[in-house]
Amino acid sequence: MRVITKLEPIAQPIPRWKYVGVYADEALTGTKDARPEFQRLIKDCRNGKIDMVITKSIARFARNTVTMLEIVRELKLLGIDVYFEKENIHSLSGDGELMLTILASYAQEESRSVSENCKWRIRKRFAQGELVSLRFMFGYRIEKGEVEVDPETADIVRMIFEDYIDGMGGSLIAKKLREMGVPALRGGTWNAERVVAIIKNEKYTGNALLQKKYVSDHLTKKEVWNKGRLPQYYSEDTHPAIIDMETFEMAQEIMERRRNRFGNKKDVTPNKYPFSGKIVCESCGKNYKRKVTAGKPYWQCSTFLQDGKDYCHAKQIPEDILHTVTAAALGLAVFETEAFTDRIAEIRVPEANKLVFVFHDGRFVERVWHDRSRADSWTDEMKQAARDRMTPELREASRQRMHEINRKRRKRV
Repeated sequence: MRVITKLEPIAQPIPRWKYVGVYADEALTGTKDARPEFQRLIKDCRNGKIDMVITKSIARFARNTVTMLEIVRELKLLGIDVYFEKENIHSLSGDGELMLTILASYAQEESRSVSENCKWRIRKRFAQGELVSLRFMFGYRIEKGEVEVDPETADIVRMIFEDYIDGMGGSLIAKKLREMGVPALRGGTWNAERVVAIIKNEKYTGNALLQKKYVSDHLTKKEVWNKGRLPQYYSEDTHPAIIDMETFEMAQEIMERRRNRFGNKKDVTPNKYPFSGKIVCESCGKNYKRKVTAGKPYWQCSTFLQDGKDYCHAKQIPEDILHTVTAAALGLAVFETEAFTDRIAEIRVPEANKLVFVFHDGRFVERVWHDRSRADSWTDEMKQAARDRMTPELREASRQRMHEINRKRRKRV
């Protein structure tokens, strides 16, 4: 046997095995999608560097039955054995897949049970008025559950509320903060969305509306907004206040008046496209939005659209190219919305002309796209429209220029 790797230490190495190291995602569970070491292991397997993988148990390998079986089957086609020490199962054995299917189902159910127990404890604490799981908040220092006001950033919070009440909008306040060089929480850039999130957050009054979000699925760990599905709890005096209640309520009234004035009706549903909320700019962390230029749809980072290239240099992606590249990542001849929605969790844009497709099963697929040349994008209709817009003088100048170019070509020949 040429090469072996492992996910957990083994007590007695076998002499004929060549040990090459450990692939370990520390402090991550088998339910997580973002497992860089696991992805590196799979990549090395695909590149022919590994003949056998040893893992402690099925639960350490993956808690999702579908994910586990897909990976094991792929490795099986590559001739790579996966040995599960606790269960004493080799994936290449005759009854290996049957046993894995049964045991992985138990592991997935155990994960769900643990997740539900954790949720129950958190909701119980919510019902008792406890502030739970607050880790980061601009204006505060939070350590081991203790929330203290940070004097320097708290002054910025007060300034934001004062400017908003004095008539400045979110975009202008964000611009002011950028010009002042105020660092945003956990990096990134100040924008209108971040400013408005502060103004809407009741926690700055020292009170807390609990369970505004919840984890919808124990496998993906994705948080969604609680729109009435679960009870919410309003608890007073859970931590020190930065803004008094009168100032906060005044800001909310102004926000509501502006919302009504600019016609943002709650019953109006914005256009949704398959890629909406799916494309993430890794430069600034914002989602891409759809825009139409000269009748042609593109997808561009929302920071670029709102604040300009000085704050994000992300490159726009033509929608037709996005369709083509996505279909290739899915292994399809043409783009299919249903297949995309069912299989792709998000699309990351780490740099220009590169896309990283993150599947719901935890796999990553990289694709590179190329810009079209001007000649390819210059259609017959566009050429005719340009001719129609030309004045007689410009048309004559163009004709003479082409005549001169052709004359020089004939002379060279």
